[in-house]
Amino acid sequence: MKENQAEFQEEVTYLNETVNFIQNELHSKEAALSQKKNDLIASRKDMWDDTVHMPQDIEDLIDIYKYISEINSVTTDYANVHKSLNQYKKALEAPYFARIDILEEGFPEVDKIYIGLMNIMDKETLGVYVYDWRAPLSGLFYRYELGPGSYSAPLGTIQCEISRKRQFKILNSQLKYFFDCSLAISDAVLQEVLSRNSSPQMRSIVETIQREQDLIIRDVETELLIVQGSAGSGKTSIALHRIAFLLYHGLSSGLNSSNFLILSPNDILNQYISTVLPELGEENVQQTTFDSIAFKLFPGELKPEGRSDQLEKLISLPEGPEKSLKRESIEFKGSHTFVQILDRYIDYYAKRIVPFQDVYFNGVFLATRQQLKNRFLKNEIDIPMAKQLKKIEKVILDKVHPLQKERLKKIEQIVQQCEGHELEVKPFSRLLSLKEGKKFLDSIQTFTQVDCFKMYQTLFTDKNLFLKLSQGLELPQNIEEILSTTDHTLKQGQIGYEDCAPLLYLTLKVEGSHPLSEIKHVIIDEAQDYYPIHYEVFKHLFNKASFTLLGDINQTIEKNTGISLYDDVINILNKKKSLKLFLTKSYRSSYEVNEFTQKILGPVKNSSSFERHEAEPQIVWADNFASLTQQMAQAIDAYLDQGYESIGIVCKSQQDATTIYYQLLKHTKVNLNLVTTCDTTLNKGVSILSAYMAKGLEFDAVLVYQASAEKYSSEFDRKLLYVACTRALHRLSLYYTGELSGFLKFSNTKKSGN
Repeated sequence: MKENQAEFQEEVTYLNETVNFIQNELHSKEAALSQKKNDLIASRKDMWDDTVHMPQDIEDLIDIYKYISEINSVTTDYANVHKSLNQYKKALEAPYFARIDILEEGFPEVDKIYIGLMNIMDKETLGVYVYDWRAPLSGLFYRYELGPGSYSAPLGTIQCEISRKRQFKILNSQLKYFFDCSLAISDAVLQEVLSRNSSPQMRSIVETIQREQDLIIRDVETELLIVQGSAGSGKTSIALHRIAFLLYHGLSSGLNSSNFLILSPNDILNQYISTVLPELGEENVQQTTFDSIAFKLFPGELKPEGRSDQLEKLISLPEGPEKSLKRESIEFKGSHTFVQILDRYIDYYAKRIVPFQDVYFNGVFLATRQQLKNRFLKNEIDIPMAKQLKKIEKVILDKVHPLQKERLKKIEQIVQQCEGHELEVKPFSRLLSLKEGKKFLDSIQTFTQVDCFKMYQTLFTDKNLFLKLSQGLELPQNIEEILSTTDHTLKQGQIGYEDCAPLLYLTLKVEGSHPLSEIKHVIIDEAQDYYPIHYEVFKHLFNKASFTLLGDINQTIEKNTGISLYDDVINILNKKKSLKLFLTKSYRSSYEVNEFTQKILGPVKNSSSFERHEAEPQIVWADNFASLTQQMAQAIDAYLDQGYESIGIVCKSQQDATTIYYQLLKHTKVNLNLVTTCDTTLNKGVSILSAYMAKGLEFDAVLVYQASAEKYSSEFDRKLLYVACTRALHRLSLYYTGELSGFLKFSNTKKSGN
């Protein structure tokens, strides 16, 4: 006991030393920040006083530029000090969370290494109080048990012996407790963290990173890293910590947050995960959705359908020919086969369809259509079609330019002879010349400009052309219906979500543009929801990037796919080093909830459960809709009384979510939040949303609305039900009227009646 007290006092002493150092640094940085602020104000005042406000010549502009450069430099210094100050303020609350004792090979003394969110070092003595969790040395804590270990250093690999691993609970600069463990993360810490209530935004997992997760986070060599992880395995959290690690690792190479992009399924999830990187001391990276990319790249008059709208439409359709046609159309347009057809079409369009014409100007012959075509097809360095045509346009206009001057003189002579324009010969002649030039430009742009939307539309309007291009390829049996339905939609100026990726692919190939080429690393969440054609688009959009893909095949909604999808992705993106990793342990849900949700998928178990035991899920039957609504309202009140702060009512569709929202308003005074595709934030309290909008989110308690055979019967429905149930951390209840879904008729399931 005395030993423990002595050790506790020793740790308290070290914590106090660290806190005192941080407080001194805070005082120093606050003073520095105040000085930087004064410098910034002074620089701006000097610029106002010493420069002209309406520059008259280049010298004035040079003077202004010098002041602007100085102001930008001082502003950057101010921002850096401000960021550092905020990091130290955060570190003051809990400077570190772990300690390892190591004896490096060739050294006589044991080093005590404390690990936290940031480096805390005395720059005068070079003594390190705390090491950043991303430092190579800190990796020993996550990767090794007690005993031998190694880490990378500038001089090579350092061998060492790990004699202690200690974890701390520090709140408000006070040590609450610590304990030693042999494995990377003690189950006690993990239990404590996982037992907390959820929050409206994702938290960091830096204190509880597991060995298999750390291997993913610290991988800097793999250009395409694919993580297949079961629901609740921490895929998204790992990806965000991987970004933080890569930013730390890439400081020397000039990598910054603007070089990273997170591609999420919707804006709700983007907002949900947006606080993790700032919590880890990094600026937020760019976040977007595929919908947003498509909307920005398509002309304003076009109306692309969003992913959520497509899913809602698909879910709402009853089983039958119309739904089958929709699904087959989605499947076909996302396939390798359709990519091949588009590639053939681009080649065919270039060789057969571009409407070259003989070119004349002012009676002077410039080029025959065949000469232009030959020049266009002589494309030895594979310049994209649109750029090649623009080059031809420039060549023509360069020839026309001197002819226009001669033509202008002739026009002036003609105007001089006309009555009524004697006083405006030159301006009127120039106006006529401009109109004539515009007409000429319009005529050559009939073949030097490509309208990708019209080009795509023609593929579906001209059935014979489509069939010609698809010779030797396997097409859906109802291909003619797919062609006619798509043609009808496109003629109305509407683009189905399933047409967004093909149209983007066509546009990128034809125009050869890389609008997001500054991106060096892309995180793609819910990777299983994308088709091969999406990855072809990503390959062109992010042509200089490495990738981290996060997916769960069991959460694929509208299509039938397997692990082979990831092999397709590897072939498409074609990176030098690719790696597939599998995370099969689920940490989000309690043991009981996770075991329950695994049974929904069938007899084959896809993940193991972390041993955090709570109440068994409940299946509740009601004999009518009014009774069901009342019981759900009572459950909401009960969960809130038990201290659960976030409750999700997860429905099959947005239509169902809207229905139960208005019914529950009649039975409870609790504030209810109806989440729609227009929302960008998730609030605490009770959220009512569709299963597809709930992907990636988590709630303390989940109530599944109408888990009946009528709602959930197809394989498509099975995945939706699985997604809905796996959102629960602590409590799961399913409500239904009529007959229970067949996916829930497994043994040992507790049922409650009215």
